[in-house]
Amino acid sequence: MAVEAESRADRAAGVLEALARLPGGAEVLALAAGREDVELVGGAVRDLLLGTRPREIDIVLDGEPASFPHEAALFARELAQSLPAPFEVSFHERFATAAIRWAGGRIDVASRRAETYPQPGALPQVRPAGEDEDLERRDFTINAIAVGLGGGRLGVLRAAPGALRDLDAGVLRVLHERSFTDDPTRLMRLCRYAARLGFAADPGTTRLAERAIAAGAIGTISRARAGAELRLALAEPDPLAALRQLQRLGALSAIDRRLRLDEPTARAALELLPSDGRPELLLSAAMLTQSAADLLDALEYPAADRQVALEAAARAGALAEQLARALAPSQLRGLLAGLAPETVALAGARGRPAAAVAARRWLTELRHVRLRITGEDLISAGLAAGPRIGRGLERALGMRLHGKIDDERSAQLRAAMEQPE
Repeated sequence: MAVEAESRADRAAGVLEALARLPGGAEVLALAAGREDVELVGGAVRDLLLGTRPREIDIVLDGEPASFPHEAALFARELAQSLPAPFEVSFHERFATAAIRWAGGRIDVASRRAETYPQPGALPQVRPAGEDEDLERRDFTINAIAVGLGGGRLGVLRAAPGALRDLDAGVLRVLHERSFTDDPTRLMRLCRYAARLGFAADPGTTRLAERAIAAGAIGTISRARAGAELRLALAEPDPLAALRQLQRLGALSAIDRRLRLDEPTARAALELLPSDGRPELLLSAAMLTQSAADLLDALEYPAADRQVALEAAARAGALAEQLARALAPSQLRGLLAGLAPETVALAGARGRPAAAVAARRWLTELRHVRLRITGEDLISAGLAAGPRIGRGLERALGMRLHGKIDDERSAQLRAAMEQPE
């Protein structure tokens, strides 16, 4: 026991040292110094124990029953005053939580609470709770770890039974048998954590997940919540790994049967996508097996994102056939100009090898070709205003695409003015 206590103390000390180096970490420690109730908790502790940088800092503190919903907001507002401006503080009274966002990062603050679910898939009802209940309500043991940040509790590490062992072994384990039934979004979090951390669910957790999927658990949550979880999976560092886990578990088709991951095609499309493309929209399009405007609406995709994904899904098949032909640069421009890079990348991945070659050439080279002259340059050079201006510019651009003129304005100007009537 003495060895275990020493090990916990050492690990907690490492967490505190790492926290102090994070944006906002020193400010959290300064504000918590005079309090006995403030802890770092959840994913932030997990990641720091694993030696990785957490996405946000998660803080938990006590709340008296009378002030329970507001305690987190009061702490967050005081903390925000010590952070660089501009910052934004949001408060969710229903869940007794608050969040601070600023250019340096994000800090989430919550009052310790217990949760009850009036029915499967419903949002939880919360009430004030003690330290143990607050840990026990969490999704997986590896997220049920806390480190004290102030007073006599500074550096005290608390953990649910088996939590540190699971963290060291790379195991994902739920804390109780109704976990996935109460909150089916945990099924999707299971897949995200498995992909991001390289962890595996223990056999009991796997059985519970499979039973929940088979019983239709995901259907008990709103499409909006399912869509939010899907977009979180698409935002993972390796979204393909997250989607693969969702498909293996059956969670992807449980969201909607029109969603299916063709991993080789999706991977090929991502390899073609340029840096200004959006992988999450490309993968959304790649998963759609048929027209699904209503699905993306129900999943609450923003209108602009929905349009990009739907256009890519709808046009990629026919475009892939066209790209497989031997097309001159000017023909590629006529075919692809104005299309989103997600559409072109998906078409290249779905076609024959020649289609991928054409898509890559357009995305990496030809779409960036520009003229250095404008219509005003042609008018200044003596060309009368009118349709001939547009034809001249188009001719010059075609010659530029085919490498027949260089990037000198004089050569482009001559090519444009030689356009016959």
